[in-house]
Amino acid sequence: MTNDVRTDDSTVHLTAGGAELTLDPRNGCRITSLRIDGTELLRQGAKYGAFPMVPWCGRIELGQFRNGGERHQMPVNSGPHAIHGTGRDTAWHTARVADSSAAFFYDLAAPWPYPGRVTQLAELTADSLTLTMGVETYGDSFPAQAGWHPWFLRNLGTGKDVELGFEAGWQEERGDDHLPTGRRVAPRPGPWDDCFGMPDGVDVTLTWPGALELKVTSRSEWVVIYDEQAEAVCVEPQSGPPNGLNTLPRLVTPIDPLEISTTWTWRSLA
Repeated sequence: MTNDVRTDDSTVHLTAGGAELTLDPRNGCRITSLRIDGTELLRQGAKYGAFPMVPWCGRIELGQFRNGGERHQMPVNSGPHAIHGTGRDTAWHTARVADSSAAFFYDLAAPWPYPGRVTQLAELTADSLTLTMGVETYGDSFPAQAGWHPWFLRNLGTGKDVELGFEAGWQEERGDDHLPTGRRVAPRPGPWDDCFGMPDGVDVTLTWPGALELKVTSRSEWVVIYDEQAEAVCVEPQSGPPNGLNTLPRLVTPIDPLEISTTWTWRSLA
C-alpha cells in the first residue's frame, strides 16, 4: 500500500517481517528506532538514533571551507569546529510512504551558502535496511559530503557487549584537534574516534554474542568508527573523510549530483 501525498510530516513507521523502522522527518529525518523481533538496536533520545550527515560529515576545521575563491563560515558547534552538517537540525519533508519504504527531502538553505536539494530513501526488508542519500545543486557547483551517524546500542540486554569486526586499508592519523593530519597510518587498536579507509567499500560487522549480527556495508570507501561512550558505538559510512570539504572536495555539479548508499543486514544468533 502506498501513500504518495502527505498532508503532514509526522513520524513514519515502516515494517517488513520482524523488522520495524521509525523515522522522524521533523528531527533531521533521523531514524529514531530500529527494532528486530522486538529488540531495539539504536540508542534512544532526541540526539541519537541514526541521523544523516549532510552537506558535510564530521568536522570542518574552524567551520570554514573554500569553493574556488570564496571562503564560507559554518556555525561552530564542536569546540572550534563545525560538525556533522546542517541536515540533522533541519525539518525534512516526506515525499512518499509505502509499507516498507519511504522517501524524504529538504532544500538546502542558510547557513549553507548554496541552493540545492537533499533526498533520503529508506527501504526495509525482513533482514536488511538500505539507505540512499542524494545531494543536487540548483545552480552553482559546490563541495559536499553525505553519510550516516548511527548510535548502535553497546548492549542489547542479553549479557555481552557488541564486538566490532573490520579490516581497513588504512587509518587517517588524527591530530590533537580531532582532524586528520593528512597522513595515512596502519590501523591502530581502539578505542576509536577515527576515520578508516576501505578501498573495496565499507564492510563492518557488529556482533552481539548470542543475540544478533549486523553488517554495515557501502560502496563508499570511508567510515568513521566511534566507540568512546559506554552506551553506544557508531559505525558511520560517509562519502569522504572529516574536513573533506577542504582536503578532498567532491563537487556537486548540475550534471553530477552526489549519491551515497549504505545497507545494514542482520541475522539472529539466538
